[in-house]
Amino acid sequence: MRGPRLPAWTATLTWKAAVFITVMCCALAALLGVLVHVSVTRQTVGQARDKALDKLEEVSRAYEAGEPLPPGAGMDPQDLPPSLRALAVSGKRGTVVADDRGRPTMWAAGPADGRAIAVSIDYSQSARTITGLDQAILGSSILAIGATLLVGVFGVTRVTRRLHQTATVARRIGAGDLDARVNDPRTKDPSRPQDEVATVAGALDTMAGTLQNKLLSEQRFTADVAHELRTPLTGLHAAAELLPEGRPAELVRDRVRAMRSLTEDLLEISRLEAGSERVDLDLERLGPLVERVVRASGTDTELVVVRDTCVETDKRRLERVLSNLLGNAHKHGALPVELTVDGPVVTVRDHGAGYPPYLLDHGPQRFRTEGGTKGHGLGLTIAVGQAAVLGAELSFGNAADGGALARLTLPEYVDTDGAPEGPGHPDGQAGAGGGDPARPPSGGPRTP
Repeated sequence: MRGPRLPAWTATLTWKAAVFITVMCCALAALLGVLVHVSVTRQTVGQARDKALDKLEEVSRAYEAGEPLPPGAGMDPQDLPPSLRALAVSGKRGTVVADDRGRPTMWAAGPADGRAIAVSIDYSQSARTITGLDQAILGSSILAIGATLLVGVFGVTRVTRRLHQTATVARRIGAGDLDARVNDPRTKDPSRPQDEVATVAGALDTMAGTLQNKLLSEQRFTADVAHELRTPLTGLHAAAELLPEGRPAELVRDRVRAMRSLTEDLLEISRLEAGSERVDLDLERLGPLVERVVRASGTDTELVVVRDTCVETDKRRLERVLSNLLGNAHKHGALPVELTVDGPVVTVRDHGAGYPPYLLDHGPQRFRTEGGTKGHGLGLTIAVGQAAVLGAELSFGNAADGGALARLTLPEYVDTDGAPEGPGHPDGQAGAGGGDPARPPSGGPRTP
């Protein structure tokens, strides 16, 4: 059985360093305090013992000479500790610190005619000295621990701040901002000593620069190839149209159309990856726009408008995203294909085999297909890129009862009164779109 879960901030490096510094300072202060306490106490008790034994020697000589005993000395005094009394009666000398009427007292006793002769010395001043020393040790230890903790946390915070900056830059690079750099000043000046954080920051900047150069080279190559192919494909398309009618001519025209479509898709992807796309925003009612996309697709798609709304978007790009999602659902999924509008959320679902695991884990990948299905893997890649340009969120998943599920969440337009535009249509619209009503067999593994 697990214990209570600690707060997330206890896992930070600053917290761990603070705890470590505090524990080490406390241990060191305790060790030094014990050593000083033992040394001073031993010295103080030793001086008081020597003084008591010297006085006992004087009193013993006075007793042997028959002289009266001085104040603070006596034979078998009533307050003499029993252990010291027994030691003196046995013929030995000794000392002990004991409480005498609420005051610390140093006793010294020795044998005298089978009895105990004893002297007492006030030990209050020595006890106060030791107590004051202990308090001074405790106070100075607390101050030292506090000062060390502040200095240590300050030093660790400077390091963690740089680590957080490096982590932030790494996340920006992972999100696609290849221009992000840490730019640690220690990596710019070779004369300055570099610590481990500066080494990591420099390695991250170098990696980001290398990655950016490779991606830019790939984008330029893709764009150049697609651009260079357009001219011969245009001529090939014109030549194909001049061929006499027949099955061979139809096959040639079909392949030319496929190559032109692939070339245009590659050009569109290169523009999306270059970040050069600009949106032409306008207010659009989502329900009618989606209905037009379904009609234009010529597919047997069930359209349901749960709640219509008004969105501020680029109509051409949004139609491109939805048509690619519908085309992918019909090509790689199985009927029924359902398109649902619920406010600014548009979902496209089929009842096929669902999205493959790699797509759910890493998103669409160009030119990757599974199970021998047709396609180049560019449709969903373009849909994701165009959705990002629109500021929308496109996610992919598989329904619990089977089938692929794509969810597009658009920014909803809000009027000046703060209420979303557009009345709802709870009854919805079903069965929009044309196409052969016959239900095709379930498709193989889905590919983008």
